[in-house]
Amino acid sequence: MTDTLFRAVPFSVRQLVDNIKRGDIALPDIQRPFVWQNRKVRDLFDSMVKGFPVGYLLFWATGADNGVRPIGTDAKDEKVARWLIVDGQQRLTSLFSVLTGTAVVREDFSESRIKIAFRPHDCTFEVADAAIENDPEFLADITPLFDDYKATVRNYLRRLEEARGELSEDERDRLDDQFDRVRDVGAYPFQVIELDAAMDEEQVADVFVRINSEGVPLNQADFILTLMSVFRDKARRQLEDFARAAKVPTISQASPFNWYLQPQPDHLLRVAIALAFRRAVLKHAYSMLRGKAMETGEFSAERREEQFDRLQAAQDHVLNLVHWHEFLQCIERAGFRSSKMVSGSNSVLYTYALWLIGRTEFGVPLDRLREVIARWFFMAHTTARYSGSFETRFEADMGHLNDLKSGDADGFITILDRIINDRLTADYWSINLPNELATSASKSPALMAYLAALNVLDADVLLSTTKVRSRLEPAISLKKGIERHHLFPKGYLRRQGIKDLKKINQIANYAMVEWSDNIRISDQSPDQYWAAQIAEKGFDSSRMRIQQELHALPEDWESMDFEVFLAHRRRLMAGVVQRAFDLLRSNTYAPPAPAVLVESTATSSVDVMLGDLLEQDLLHAGVELVAVTDQGEVVASVLPDGRVHFDDETHESLAEVSESAGLSGSPWHLWAAILPEGRVRLSVLRDQLEED
Repeated sequence: MTDTLFRAVPFSVRQLVDNIKRGDIALPDIQRPFVWQNRKVRDLFDSMVKGFPVGYLLFWATGADNGVRPIGTDAKDEKVARWLIVDGQQRLTSLFSVLTGTAVVREDFSESRIKIAFRPHDCTFEVADAAIENDPEFLADITPLFDDYKATVRNYLRRLEEARGELSEDERDRLDDQFDRVRDVGAYPFQVIELDAAMDEEQVADVFVRINSEGVPLNQADFILTLMSVFRDKARRQLEDFARAAKVPTISQASPFNWYLQPQPDHLLRVAIALAFRRAVLKHAYSMLRGKAMETGEFSAERREEQFDRLQAAQDHVLNLVHWHEFLQCIERAGFRSSKMVSGSNSVLYTYALWLIGRTEFGVPLDRLREVIARWFFMAHTTARYSGSFETRFEADMGHLNDLKSGDADGFITILDRIINDRLTADYWSINLPNELATSASKSPALMAYLAALNVLDADVLLSTTKVRSRLEPAISLKKGIERHHLFPKGYLRRQGIKDLKKINQIANYAMVEWSDNIRISDQSPDQYWAAQIAEKGFDSSRMRIQQELHALPEDWESMDFEVFLAHRRRLMAGVVQRAFDLLRSNTYAPPAPAVLVESTATSSVDVMLGDLLEQDLLHAGVELVAVTDQGEVVASVLPDGRVHFDDETHESLAEVSESAGLSGSPWHLWAAILPEGRVRLSVLRDQLEED
């Protein structure tokens, strides 16, 4: 018989919770984002109380001796975990949170407690809300049952009698029996499949896929983060703290918050590994962090600690706010204004890794580094350099630096510029890029390159005196602002017999215009509205000539055949992108100063939008709104008419509340609503409204 690489181990819920408390089971501080909705936790407890099976748990033995303290952890960490969780983390997090009252961290890194309510007379579980908390039939939170059972039941019965009158002895006994069934969840038996410590990560991933085909596939970053949970828990928490802070604007202090990327811990980990080991293929990095010698294949605890020390040193650079903020200036210099213009995170992450290598290993001065990294990001994003086999591609890019001596700033810049020039050839500008613009994809890298070019060239919005960059300001969300306008309107093209949406919505048929102009143009033919718009605006010929050049409009375009127009404009758009990139090559280029855009209260007041959220049932009256400040949390509540109650006063808009509380920034990003599923940022709800 073949030797098995696993064994079945029985655990009760209470034993699981106690093992987590002792650190024997690595449930990473409840810090890994909890993705279950509270109703799934409710259903879990309902099934367990009814005696139904709720699945197995899959652990991987670490092979660590019991009682051995890991190196590089906080003093509160007492020993290396005996088991890592491979499958079942959401269930264990749910059980641990409810039984101990520990808050969980949601996907947006906000913290909240899971409150499950119980009605004993019919053994019903519910997610606690305001109505349930006011209902004497419910115990609004079952957590105290596992801490002080007698006092919890006694207080419940007293409250119920105050509402209903005296209970009979039989009814009290029956209710007590139902509560006892809930408390007995602690004895519920789980079957744990323990994978042998001798198994490697590929075998563990294979087991996970084979027995849990519906689960989220494990990746190498998951294994490395889990390994950090055991041997360098403090370092892992630093990654998660940075990721959490990058999602929420703060005031009065430096913060990693930005408009380009809300990094996950595994994103930051990739950058740290690239800096520490010149590796992008995480499989290799994982083996190194386990202490494996690549030449002999042997593992060593001493080698493992050396590699973790190396990773920690790199991570300190990655999380350094001065480095982070200097790097973000490179992206802005390249003409990119927000995440809406970034089609993938890899281009940001690996460009940051190159920035760090240039700064920390080759000592490139900040001004020169800013210039070459802006060019690199523009090239990498526009050509989708880090899509597909991105790990192999980036390792190849780093390989070009291997022969450079430490401190060779000129050599670093020369190599990056050589790679850029090899990619952005004359054929790329005249053939490849025009072909890539032949798409209707709304977030095509080619389209984003064109928009970035308009920012670099400080272009006006078409038929407007407003700059494109001001209308792409990420910190302000306008209800009405810049819109993508069909130069050959849809209605007009359909009247001409052109109904193929891929042609109608092609990138080359769009231009950036003011929303009011878009409405006036409607579905008129180009030769009808174009002359009328120019006459109405009263622009001089010089301004219109510049606008036509930057918006890539051919001479007499309004009279062209549609197909001819598309082909001609694609070439001109590619020319505009090349013109902007040539400007980025110049060391005399200075990006335009960010424009200040005042949000019109007539068209985009926050209180009107809160009312819209109420109308669509995305919010309801009485919902609490929370913003995080340096001094703690600020809490307000939504009124039925869309106004906001804060600090014993009624405010017309959330913007007024922010001002009263001393908060700066877009209210949509500052405030979150406390909903049954947890905290949800208002910008997320607004996006749902727009999608609907």
